[in-house]
Amino acid sequence: MSAHRRIDVHQHVVPPAYAAWLRSKGVHDAGGRPLPEWSVEAALRVMETHDIATAVLSVSTPGVRLDAARRDDAEARAMARTVNEFAATVVRDHPDRFGFFATLTLPDVDGALEEVAHAFDVLGASGVILLANTHGRYLGEPDDDPLLAELDRRHAVVFVHPSTLPGPPVPGVPPFAADFLLDTTRAAYRLVQSGAVRRHANLKIILAHAGGFLPYASHRLMAALLAEGGRSPVELLEDLRSFYFDTALSGSPAALPSLLAFAKPGRVLFGSDWPYAPTPAVAYFTGQLDAYEPLDASGHAAVDRGNAQALFPAF
Repeated sequence: MSAHRRIDVHQHVVPPAYAAWLRSKGVHDAGGRPLPEWSVEAALRVMETHDIATAVLSVSTPGVRLDAARRDDAEARAMARTVNEFAATVVRDHPDRFGFFATLTLPDVDGALEEVAHAFDVLGASGVILLANTHGRYLGEPDDDPLLAELDRRHAVVFVHPSTLPGPPVPGVPPFAADFLLDTTRAAYRLVQSGAVRRHANLKIILAHAGGFLPYASHRLMAALLAEGGRSPVELLEDLRSFYFDTALSGSPAALPSLLAFAKPGRVLFGSDWPYAPTPAVAYFTGQLDAYEPLDASGHAAVDRGNAQALFPAF
């Protein structure tokens, strides 16, 4: 489908077995958004409408670790394998239209390493998705280092997606509306604070939704890290700018100036967030992005496709 130009790095898949499993556990939403219906046909219709050549599919929050009080590694590993096999089947059936980020099993690092090997070596995954936090355990913990080291060895693309904050929601404010932005920012902060982004410099880490409020608050976050000592402002800002960012729900004239001023060249990628972002929202933010005049034709082409092609040469 070479007539289409965009590569969508933030599009979700809702495997039927996964949706049924969530509902059997009493989970009927993701961050306050009801579990949406999903089908290949519906995904392709949205892609046709919005000029999307290829979408990299991922399973959204809550992932496969549902119970904070109980470590059922076997169940989480089995569901991760189920959703990854499903996504790989979609890719095999439509190799020109889809890739996928493999779901892992953190905080079960051994299970995550096992699934990394299967996802890359058997299923042909495009990368992995990691939730910013799993029941309050944020990325950047020392226990994550074996997993990050293996992903670094593979020069992997890692998509960081927000989850529900470790605390009670505010009545009337669904987590996806505001909490998700804080969650992604916290994860980015911890990855920089822990030194993970420096130790594992081969990782290509994409932060969802334009990095939460990382670009806007980057210098304030740098100042907080500076107070801990050991690194200069230049070094800390370099680490905070080491990420990639997608435009899901963020292609607006309010968000884009800060994102584009902060991100390194080549680090901003198109994202739709469909189907958790409903079709009218996808249309609105895609239209706003297309109409953003400070980006010239080459800049739009880079965000739409070129920057992602550098990460995913197969596309």
